[in-house]
Amino acid sequence: MNEEILIEENKEEEKVAEESVEETETEEIAESEETENAAESEETAQENKEEVSEEEVHRVEVAQPSNIEAIVEGLLYVVGEDGVRVEQLAMVIEKSLEDTRTILENIQRKYAEEIYGIELVGYGSVYKFISKSAVYPYAQTLFGAAKQNTLSQAALETLAIIAYKQPITRVEIEELRGVSAEVMLRKLQARNLIREAGRSEAVGRPILYEVTEEFMDSFKLYTLNELPDLPEYNQSEENDNLFE
Repeated sequence: MNEEILIEENKEEEKVAEESVEETETEEIAESEETENAAESEETAQENKEEVSEEEVHRVEVAQPSNIEAIVEGLLYVVGEDGVRVEQLAMVIEKSLEDTRTILENIQRKYAEEIYGIELVGYGSVYKFISKSAVYPYAQTLFGAAKQNTLSQAALETLAIIAYKQPITRVEIEELRGVSAEVMLRKLQARNLIREAGRSEAVGRPILYEVTEEFMDSFKLYTLNELPDLPEYNQSEENDNLFE
C-alpha cells in the first residue's frame, strides 16, 4: 500500500515537472517571437526613414536647378547690356563650366518662346538679355522716335561725347558724364541717333557706339569735322590755381 502511494506521488511530481518545462518552453518561444517582432518593426521604421530621406533629397535635387536658373536670370538682368562671361558666372554660382552652360542653354530655350519679349544671346562666352526684334517698333513709339524734335540736356551731353569720342563704350561715357548712361543710350538708339559700331578689344568686349546719319541730318552736319573744337584744358594751370 505504501509503495502504491509512493508511485502515485512520483507520478504527480513528474507531471508537475513536465508542466513546468512546458511553461518554460512556451515563455521562451513567446520571448523569442517578441524579439523577432521588435527587430522587424525596427527594420521597417529604418526603411521608412530611408525612403523619406530619399524623397527629401529628390525634392532638393528637383528644386535646386529651378532656383539656380532664377538666380542666373537675376544676375543677367543686373549686368545689363555688358553681359557676363561664362567663367565669371560659374565662379559666382559655384558650378562647373559645363553645368553653367547647361543652365544658360535652358534659359535660352525658355525665352525663345513667343510669349517672351526678351531673349538670351551669347557672343562668344558673354551672355546677356536683349529685346526681341518685334519689340523695336514699339520702343521707337515709346521713346518718340521721329516725333519729338527736342532733346534733353542729358541726351545732348551724351550725343556730344559720342560724336567727339566715337567709337566709345558705355563705361567710357559714364566716366566722362559721371552718371549711368544705359537708359539714355537705349533712348538714343530708339531715335536712331546712335548705333552700335562693333565691340572693343577691352576685357568683356563691351559694345562701341557711334552717331548715325540721322544725327548728322538733325544737326545739319556734312562731316564730324564741322563740330566746333573742344576747349583746351591745361592741367598745369588748373593745379597752379588750386594753390594760389
